[in-house]
Amino acid sequence: MRLSTWSLMGLSVLTACSGYAPPANVSDMTQAQLVSLMGPPDTVRQTATGTRLEFPRGPRGQHTWFVDVDPVGKIIKTEQVLTEPNFNQITPGMTQEEVRQRLGRPSETQGLGRSRGVVWNYRYENYFCQWFQVEISQEQQVRSTGYGQPPECMGHDDVIIP
Repeated sequence: MRLSTWSLMGLSVLTACSGYAPPANVSDMTQAQLVSLMGPPDTVRQTATGTRLEFPRGPRGQHTWFVDVDPVGKIIKTEQVLTEPNFNQITPGMTQEEVRQRLGRPSETQGLGRSRGVVWNYRYENYFCQWFQVEISQEQQVRSTGYGQPPECMGHDDVIIP
């Protein structure tokens, strides 16, 4: 009895994760097939070559998959965009729309005091407890970028670790 319970639990975990990321080989897949596996995308954008589907995923949004689809509905390419090389392409003066087109929606946003704008926070997989931050001005342009520490990683003086 225990073996079947563990088998069912393992199977349910595997099936729950099956829609997390696009399959490794998408060369013969259509947009409809991918959406049936992954669920509806968070955002759909028109591009010069067709359509881009955005799938934010993971614990606290640590992955965002961009899936490019040609005009007839075939998958062209998939990419996990929350990476340091992509973060390095975000520079002051870019518009917030350009940031969204490169990184997707942020994991969290924080307003800045005195109506100075907002900070977009992007969680991503890394060995340090950090996230990428983009400061967006009232004019909807990137003012600055950098890495910060998310709230769950900040030390607490009242915590004693044995």
